[in-house]
Amino acid sequence: MTRECAVNETSLDDTFQTYEKKFKALADQRRLHILNEITEQGEVCVCDLSDKLHLPQSKLSYHLKLLLDADLIQKETRGTWSYYTLNHKEMNHLLSEELCCLFRRD
Repeated sequence: MTRECAVNETSLDDTFQTYEKKFKALADQRRLHILNEITEQGEVCVCDLSDKLHLPQSKLSYHLKLLLDADLIQKETRGTWSYYTLNHKEMNHLLSEELCCLFRRD
């Protein structure tokens, strides 16, 4: 079975830099809680997360920005509130065989 890596169109350094950002975003217990809440509820606003995770809005915004910059979540603004959803495409990619091909040899 032949596996294809997603590194064909970009340099290996660029690929590693991208994954470094994503894994740094995941390497924090609070951000994992945020991702879990978004996964469980499908869509959340900051006001929901602030109450649930007992975090001030400023700290929550910081963590959400890191997750957004890593492209792990998506934001939609409606009126004065921002709503967050999981970026399923990116999360599925991080958990896929496609990424594992960078480090596995058969």
